[in-house]
Amino acid sequence: MLLKDKETETIMVYEVEQEDEGQPIKQVLKKKLDFSSRLLTKLKKEKKVFINNSYAKYHEILREKDIIKIDMEEEDNQFIPQDIQFNIVYEDVDLILINKQPGIVSHPTKSHSDYTIANAAAYYLQKNKKKCRIRFVNRLDMDTSGLLIIAKNPYTHHVMSQMMLKDKIQKKYITFVEGIVNKDEGIIEEPIYRPTDDSIKRIVDKRGQYSLTKYRVINRYKTATKLEVELLTGRTHQIRVHLSHIGHRIIGDTLYGKSEDQPIDRQALHAAYLKFYQPRHKNQLEVTADLPTDLIDLEDLLKIK
Repeated sequence: MLLKDKETETIMVYEVEQEDEGQPIKQVLKKKLDFSSRLLTKLKKEKKVFINNSYAKYHEILREKDIIKIDMEEEDNQFIPQDIQFNIVYEDVDLILINKQPGIVSHPTKSHSDYTIANAAAYYLQKNKKKCRIRFVNRLDMDTSGLLIIAKNPYTHHVMSQMMLKDKIQKKYITFVEGIVNKDEGIIEEPIYRPTDDSIKRIVDKRGQYSLTKYRVINRYKTATKLEVELLTGRTHQIRVHLSHIGHRIIGDTLYGKSEDQPIDRQALHAAYLKFYQPRHKNQLEVTADLPTDLIDLEDLLKIK
């Protein structure tokens, strides 16, 4: 079993159970604790796996009550720490979940070299004397607000990324769309395709990837509808493409909708809810993020418009 009182963000400690006895350590790390082959190779090269405080080779056979220690500490990303808004809604030994504000990118790019969420995370970790390499598990467009997942170690990033690939993380969004959605709930099952390699925009096309979106009406206004949208697959721009396809473009979305006369200067889309199993301890987590001010103001406007 995992020994919580001896663990840190970068160290995992496991007490060998009876069912593990007689197995090589590599088998337990890979099959029971979900370590990736890539990380195991890295740990072997750096000699960071120990049994009873002695360096262990992967072929060594385990005995009940042996203590396995895995040291995952590594150099940080060297992002410039910047004191930027960093709204943490959940944190544990492996994860930081923030409620990302709109108008900021997650990771430095050529056009956004700093003032990113990565810079904000570097500042937070430095301030709290935590030496962790920053890895993002999910992605949000610059103008999408809501829940963003940061992994504190390579083990967590691998396990969470596998959950993402297998659609084992439940993801719900709040959005405001143009027009009145008549059905109280529905499913959009349409393939999403990237027409050219350099195209930012996606389209519904039979050549595309299978994509499934579920929606539920929360409220109807005179000219718009507030929806809860659940992603059952994870394609780029999936919600924006699917809602535009059924004739209900997201308010403020200038890529898939109108570029003029918008009551908000970004797409009215917010990642509001995540449910998944904690990667190390496997307990179920449910995390929510409140709407940002601009979407609250938009909703107030739609009520009277």
